[in-house]
Amino acid sequence: MTEILVVYYSRYGATAQMARHVARGVESVSGMQARLRTVPPVSATCEAVSPEIPAEGPPYVTTRDLEECAGLAIGSPTRFGNMAAPMKYFLDQTGSQWLSGALAGKPAGVFTSTGTLHGGQESTLLSMMIPLLHHGMLLVGLPYTEPALTETRTGGTPYGASHFAGPKGDLPLSEDERHLCHALGERIARTAQALGLALHQGESR
Repeated sequence: MTEILVVYYSRYGATAQMARHVARGVESVSGMQARLRTVPPVSATCEAVSPEIPAEGPPYVTTRDLEECAGLAIGSPTRFGNMAAPMKYFLDQTGSQWLSGALAGKPAGVFTSTGTLHGGQESTLLSMMIPLLHHGMLLVGLPYTEPALTETRTGGTPYGASHFAGPKGDLPLSEDERHLCHALGERIARTAQALGLALHQGESR
C-alpha cells in the first residue's frame, strides 16, 4: 500500500473530523492508504512537555512520516487568518527534509475550519501552502468540476477543503463539506498514484 500522510491540529474536534473524511477519500483509491497523524499543542511555559503519545486520537507526527509518505494533506483551524501555532511549529522543524528534498515532487493539499463564515478560511489555506511550495511539493486544490464547490452554503474553496464550525464550534460538517474533504483526499491519492506510475515507467525504460 502507498501511504498519504494526513496531519492536522484540532482544538475542539472540527479539523479532526475533516481529517478523517480526507483520509477516507485517500482510501477510496485502490492501493492507497492514509496515515493519520496530529501535532501536539504549543505551550507558553518553556518547561511544559507533552507526552510522546497523546491520550486519545492518532499518534503525533514525526519528520520520518514526511519522508515515508507519497503525498501530504495538512489541516489547521484558523488563527487570525493564519495556521495555528502548533502546525507552524511542526513545519518549522522540517529544515532537514527541505535540505534533502524529501518532499520535492510529492502532491499536497490543505484544509481548515473556522468559527465564522468569513473568518479567514482562504488566507489560512494559503498560509499552509507557502512552506509546502518551499519544499517543492505539487499543490492539489479542488476544481470547479466538483459540483459541491458551487452548491455549498457553508465551507468549500478551490484552495482546499474548509468547514464553518460556528462561533461555538459545534456545527457538524455539511454534506458538501464532507464531500469536498473526501474529494481532496482522493485527488491527492490519485495524483500520487499517477506520479508513482510515471516514475516507475521512466525507470523501466
